[in-house]
Amino acid sequence: MVATTHGAGNAGTQQRLLVPRLSLMMFMQFFIWGSWSVTLGLVMARHNMSLLIGDAFSAGPIASILSPFVLGMLVDRFFPSQKVMAVMNLAGAVILWFVPAALVAENGALLIALLFGYTLCFMPTLALSNNIAFHSLNSSDKSFPVVRVFGTIGWIVAGIFIGVVGISDSTSVFTVAALCSVALAIYSLTLPHTPAPAKGLPFRVRDLFCADAFALLKIRHFFIFSLCAMLISIPLGTYYAYTASWLADAGVTNVSTVMSFGQMSEIFFMLVIPFLFRRLGVKYMLLAGMVAWFVRYALFAMGMGDESRALIYLGILLHGVCYDFFFVVGFIYTDRIAGEKVKGQAQSMIVMFTYGIGMLLGSQISGVLYNSLIAGNGTAQNWAIFWWIPAAAAAAIAIVFLFSFKYRDEAV
Repeated sequence: MVATTHGAGNAGTQQRLLVPRLSLMMFMQFFIWGSWSVTLGLVMARHNMSLLIGDAFSAGPIASILSPFVLGMLVDRFFPSQKVMAVMNLAGAVILWFVPAALVAENGALLIALLFGYTLCFMPTLALSNNIAFHSLNSSDKSFPVVRVFGTIGWIVAGIFIGVVGISDSTSVFTVAALCSVALAIYSLTLPHTPAPAKGLPFRVRDLFCADAFALLKIRHFFIFSLCAMLISIPLGTYYAYTASWLADAGVTNVSTVMSFGQMSEIFFMLVIPFLFRRLGVKYMLLAGMVAWFVRYALFAMGMGDESRALIYLGILLHGVCYDFFFVVGFIYTDRIAGEKVKGQAQSMIVMFTYGIGMLLGSQISGVLYNSLIAGNGTAQNWAIFWWIPAAAAAAIAIVFLFSFKYRDEAV
């Protein structure tokens, strides 16, 4: 009886420590990402590569298309998620170490190749960390937003850190990211064991192509969600690739710190997700996130003048609604829909649709727009046209979603 009580006590202690452990995982992961990606455009411009910014921001989306499905199959059938995460972060650290040399040499081809190799390692960890968290948490609807908010805090701390130490436009951001990647690789080995749920089952060719995950698209509301998630990520690609350059043209100083205000708003909106779930449900939370993208880009289009500068900051502060209400809620919704055996593949599929196909299209389309409208002529009028285009796209996608997505929360 004493032994049983002692065992229960240990289990209770481990459960209490679970949220802090997973929160630190999210903090480190997004600190790494935020330390280099926010000001990548500025660093490239400093080294005479501004015309390649769209291509550089396409590396991650292409990697998201190619790699997460293989990783999803591996963690569903063969290896524990936390060990795969450690290997991916260690490999990524090695690649990041060589990025500064490519920038200094102004070798665009080598830079794009290194960024592609790195994101091939990093992007799958977004699904891996979700998989570890959802597997370990008893009530994902309530607990996951609390864990995920520390990813936002990590992104904020990274932006403030590189701004305060004055390396926003320096190659040193990649050195910082490489060192932190090594730390996360080591820490990943201490995370809760997340076994492959289908380990030992016979391997089929359909598993290599993640057919079970694609089969979820036969569910009409999940298909509509996946399609709209991919489409709304096109404007998202525009935000990540060109907001830093736009803010600089608008006369905003300390760009990385200003952009971190958006992540600060994420903290609030992330924490209210559990309360709003009960009142709004999945559909209207997702819709609110999509509408917020339209409002944000409209504010950007109208905010270039000195007298309307406040609209810029308001648009940045909307990031919490834009990202949390669509992408975080979307990951929770996907966890609900996917069966236990294909959760890893399902999360990877959403990463592929959003950070992969959607952001690839966004990076390429916004690259064409930037090169034709802005390059060499970044006037307020041209930037306004640049932002009205994704604003109109976001509004159209939200309308399609409103009338076609039909899902009852209590059905799952």
